[in-house]
Amino acid sequence: MKKSFWRKYIGDKAFYRMVLLIVVPIIIQNGITNFVSLLDNIMVGQVGTEQMSGVAIVNQFMTVFNICIFGGVSSAGIFTAQYYGQGSHEGVRNTFRFKFIVCIFMTIAAIALFLTAGESLIMLYLHEGAESGDIVKTLEYGKEYLAVIIFGIVPYAISQTYASTLRETGETVLPMKAGIIAVMVNLAGNYLLIFGKFGFPALGAVGAAIATDIARVVECLILVVWTYGHRKEHPFIEGAFRTMRIPGDLTANIIKKGIPIMLNEIAWSTGQAFLLQCYSVRGLSVVAALNISSTVSNLFNVVFLSIGGAIAIIVGQLLGAGKMEEAKDTDRKLLFFTVSTCLVCGSLLAAISPFFPLIYNTSGEVQSYATRFILIAAVCMPLYAFMHGCYFTLRSGGKTWITVLFDSVYVWLVDIPLAYVLANFTGLPIVLVYLSCQLIETLKCILGYVLVKKGIWLQNIVS
Repeated sequence: MKKSFWRKYIGDKAFYRMVLLIVVPIIIQNGITNFVSLLDNIMVGQVGTEQMSGVAIVNQFMTVFNICIFGGVSSAGIFTAQYYGQGSHEGVRNTFRFKFIVCIFMTIAAIALFLTAGESLIMLYLHEGAESGDIVKTLEYGKEYLAVIIFGIVPYAISQTYASTLRETGETVLPMKAGIIAVMVNLAGNYLLIFGKFGFPALGAVGAAIATDIARVVECLILVVWTYGHRKEHPFIEGAFRTMRIPGDLTANIIKKGIPIMLNEIAWSTGQAFLLQCYSVRGLSVVAALNISSTVSNLFNVVFLSIGGAIAIIVGQLLGAGKMEEAKDTDRKLLFFTVSTCLVCGSLLAAISPFFPLIYNTSGEVQSYATRFILIAAVCMPLYAFMHGCYFTLRSGGKTWITVLFDSVYVWLVDIPLAYVLANFTGLPIVLVYLSCQLIETLKCILGYVLVKKGIWLQNIVS
């Protein structure tokens, strides 16, 4: 029995060596990025609840944009991984072009939205009903931060186009290095510009936005220059911009299989923003506490997020090569690996939950809420890991409309109505509202298990 279990769910040394070669660089890059975001958050949190809350609200919009860009590059990414597994450089080149075009269009749309409706969007999250926090000041800080951070979204979109293609073609180290350098630039800029060190002006939240913009430009330049300097290893970049034409059959396939991914990410990310808006009706303290909780939780979440990305790459390449049984076996072991790892990560997050909020210069009410929100995130982390793994499994085989139902449709039909009703029409404490909305994800885990078990994702979409 033990031997059978071991063979079914646990790989050998060669398996984990292969997995870690892909996962570790992604974890390091994302981990450092989130660690610096955490330090950013702490630095802004030292200058007051209002600045921290204003930045947190705008960063929710930036998160929506970032996830939309992720959806844009992912829409073609499933084809990139399978083309690379097939050895087709022209196929990779065409998917790169598709990503670039989609990201530019989304960036233009986002800039137009933020310039015309930025203040109205921020106001959606500002409600009375807490012991701490000045709504007028929070609005002003949010507007100032948005006016500056908007300049960084163009280099971010370009960076993701290059970084995603490099990862899907086996180059995970360079995006990691570029990310590390960028976050170090960001961290140094924050220290200098938030607090006004070494003769620089003390700009608070605006200083954090300027530092982020500079870091994104640095990351973009590194990725672009390096890729062109290594044309032989990455021939997809040769002639990539000689024309922006993409074969009609590939465009049709991406629209059929890939665009649902992009639409899903857009719907999911806006759904998460709407969930925060539901919680925000309980007061500015809840917004501040959720900001603290999500900042530290995201640092731990990079583990299952990175393993999910690895599932998409590894399983996608096996499917592209026609190795169906190996893909199924590999996926099962990766799902077991991500859940097991997150049991450990969740325990560590739970252990620090009473202490982390004390770092912030904010009220006792905010700190108390944050502690309990962090503990809930820690308990639910293995659940999130399994859901995320199932999502990327289904996506790797091109079952993109099913992932839309599994992911964003579930958020809008189940999570949001539950949060809206509990937050607006009941006297249930906000902590229990938040806990209820996290535990309802158990239904999605059951659905994911059934869909993956059926093997409907086992298909080659580029043959």
